[in-house]
Amino acid sequence: MRPLVEFDMVAKNGIMSFMNSRHRKTLTAIFAKPQNSPIDWADIEALLIAVGAELIEGRGSRARFVAGDLTITFHRPHPRKEAKAYQIRDARIFLEMMGVKP
Repeated sequence: MRPLVEFDMVAKNGIMSFMNSRHRKTLTAIFAKPQNSPIDWADIEALLIAVGAELIEGRGSRARFVAGDLTITFHRPHPRKEAKAYQIRDARIFLEMMGVKP
């Protein structure tokens, strides 16, 4: 019997985390050049958490992600739900620093 959701186990900095197919799709979209379509901010947050980053809620729309000694702070996009180009770029750099690539 096949599971409903498949997961890839990722070990980074001693942290075991799981990526499902949606996370893999978001990861591929973040690293795509040129950027083909908008990426929902919620998908980027879910990916960062799945690869082992801890979400620390800030004031207002701030979201800080911590992975080991790496830290990045974002302002969630509003009123639209799609991430802006600079947020996608910053997420890509953070993922690369974590050692996560498609």
